[in-house]
Amino acid sequence: MNNIIWKNFRRAVRDYRLVNSGDRIGVCISGGKDSMIMAVCMKLLQREIDFHAEFIVMNPGYSQNNLDIIRHNLEKFDITAEISNTSVFESIHKEKSPCFLCSRLRRGWLYRNAQEKELNKIALGHHFDDAVETILMGMLYGSQMQAMLPKLKAENYPVEVIRPLYRVRESSIKEWADENNLSFIACECGLENKSSKREEIKEILCLLREKNPYVDMNIFRSAENVNLKRLISYHDGDKYHSFLDD
Repeated sequence: MNNIIWKNFRRAVRDYRLVNSGDRIGVCISGGKDSMIMAVCMKLLQREIDFHAEFIVMNPGYSQNNLDIIRHNLEKFDITAEISNTSVFESIHKEKSPCFLCSRLRRGWLYRNAQEKELNKIALGHHFDDAVETILMGMLYGSQMQAMLPKLKAENYPVEVIRPLYRVRESSIKEWADENNLSFIACECGLENKSSKREEIKEILCLLREKNPYVDMNIFRSAENVNLKRLISYHDGDKYHSFLDD
């Protein structure tokens, strides 16, 4: 295990109180590098914390080749996972926002699956870079200031979403994958020319890093150091507040 990854993984688990003794956690494996290193870390964490981990692969319609890659990686790290077939890819082809719908359908399936298995948490493989990109994407394309939280309660389901890789950098995950000579699947939903705002944000961040190597951490910390007295307005659910209120 990469020491940097493990250190930052444990830091997130500790600081955000993500995993507790007695938890029943669905560890969601998509077939990419992020969810796989998360699964490896969650398995190691069981040596320190007494919790149940249910390793879950939701197959939205992968080819046999991609399923073989997933099985090979699971076997390499001695992880036993349940692979469940769904028809998500078949449901998104006529939609104007297929990526959004795909994500929503996947998440809904995971929530229902967790409820059926009486799991109280599901773990997703979002990492530090995802959190930074989400903050910036919300500002530039969503006209809002909000963060991807390390944990939150699901709406309409008795389950909590946790993100144990919240403090792990994507570069560290790529190094781990290269060191272990691992290959991972790419999206194969069949939709071509998909525009991705997240990819645009990645390009913007690359340009900003050339001028300021600390830009990622500064963006991340901006969501930790919010001064409500210096905001034009903010809201907590349906209730809005303005600087004019005082």
